[in-house]
Amino acid sequence: MRKYLYSTVAVLAAIVVTGASGAEDASSMALVPNAAAINWQTGPANLPKGSQIAVLAGDPGNPGPFVLRVKFPPNTLVAPHRHATAENLTVLSGDFYHGMGEKVDKARGDLMKPGGFVYLPGNMPHYVWTAATESVVQVTGTGPFGLNYVDPKDDPSKAH
Repeated sequence: MRKYLYSTVAVLAAIVVTGASGAEDASSMALVPNAAAINWQTGPANLPKGSQIAVLAGDPGNPGPFVLRVKFPPNTLVAPHRHATAENLTVLSGDFYHGMGEKVDKARGDLMKPGGFVYLPGNMPHYVWTAATESVVQVTGTGPFGLNYVDPKDDPSKAH
């Protein structure tokens, strides 16, 4: 399981190194004056196709605080997964769904609208999805942060 976590951390760290970060490190000031100033990048291979990511502050691949945003296209599912560290997720736009557990059960998930928030302790299994609209979420936490699928076959970077 650690193999998947470390590959995610490496991908996120590579995004920071290639310029997706809004700040050099967590001790630098980060200023994003408006949504148009965000430098969106193609999401890491372990996120569903069409996902985009922007690291606004810090480095999710290293110890310390970070802030990132993820843009999910319509009709996207991120299968059940865990993060090694706690996650704070805020919905910024679109309708975003969140469910708990190791199996997808959309009937038991919660619809989150802009302003919606969920805190998840480290290693808590959950899944998320979008419906007819694109959704943007902001994730804050402490690195090293990564995504570890409950079932490795659900990892889009492991094409079958």
